[in-house]
Amino acid sequence: MHTAGLVLHPQRDSADAVEAILGWATNRGVEILGIKDEIQRLRCEATPVSAEELGRRADLLVSLGGDGTMLRAMRLADGERAPVLGVNLGKLGFLAEVDVPDLPAALSAIDAHAFTVEPRIAVDAVFNGAKVTAFNDVAVVRIPGEGGARVAVRVAGQPFVSYSADAVIVATPTGSTAYSFSAGGPITSPSVEALLVTPAAPHSAYSRGIVLSVHDEVELDLLPSSGRLAVEVDGMVAGYVQAGERVSLRGRPGAARVVRLGMTTFYQRARRKLRLTDSAELG
Repeated sequence: MHTAGLVLHPQRDSADAVEAILGWATNRGVEILGIKDEIQRLRCEATPVSAEELGRRADLLVSLGGDGTMLRAMRLADGERAPVLGVNLGKLGFLAEVDVPDLPAALSAIDAHAFTVEPRIAVDAVFNGAKVTAFNDVAVVRIPGEGGARVAVRVAGQPFVSYSADAVIVATPTGSTAYSFSAGGPITSPSVEALLVTPAAPHSAYSRGIVLSVHDEVELDLLPSSGRLAVEVDGMVAGYVQAGERVSLRGRPGAARVVRLGMTTFYQRARRKLRLTDSAELG
C-alpha cells in the first residue's frame, strides 16, 4: 500500500484517530491524502488534494465519522480501486467497521492482509436530465402543503404497482436499515443483490413493499394527481419532480467496496445498532 485517504466528518473531533493513522503511515512509508478544506481544520500532516483526486489516488479510504461520512467516502470510491474502512466517531455508525480504540488493530490487520472486502450496490437515478447516485436510497418525498406522493412503479418497462403515500423509497441492501426500515421495509443482507421499493405511510389499496432484482430497471412515474415531490438522495434533496414526470433508477453492483475485519457479522451489527430484541415471548 502506497497511499491512504482520509474522509473526515465536518464537525466531530477526529484528532485522535487521525494521529493514529499518521503514526501508522509514518512507520510504513504510506502517504496520507486528505481533502484540502477538511485537513486544514485539523492542521494535520496530510497531502492536500481535491475530492476527485482523493478517490483516484488512494489505495485505501478511511472514513472518520458516522454513516453520512461513510456514504460520502463510498461515493468518492465509486468506480475506483480503494476499499473503504469505516471508523465510527458517533453513536450509531451502522456502516462503520471499528470504533476509534480498535483502529490500531484494524490498521495492523490491513498490513497483514487479514481482511476481506464487501462489495456494495449503488443505485443511479435519472430525472430532469440529471443523474445522481446513492448507496443507501433514492426517495420521492411529499412536500408539506403540495399534496401526497402518487406514484406508479414500472419494472423492466412494465406497469407493476401504484402507491399513494408520503414517500416512495428505492433502497439498496445497504440502505435497508435506514429510511426504508423506518417505513416498514425488510432488513436485507448486503450480500443480496436487490433493490427494495418501500412506501412510507401508504394510504392506497396496495401498501406492501416489493423486492426486485438489481438488474431490473425501475421507473417511478408521478401520476396526474400527485403533488410536487422532492427527490432525496441518501437523505439530501437533489431536486424536485412534479406530476407527469419520471425518475428512472438502475442498480449497479460492486460500485464500491468496504473493509471487513471479521469482528462482527451483519446480523450482529443489525441486532445491536437497531436494538432488536427477542420481543416475542411465549406465555
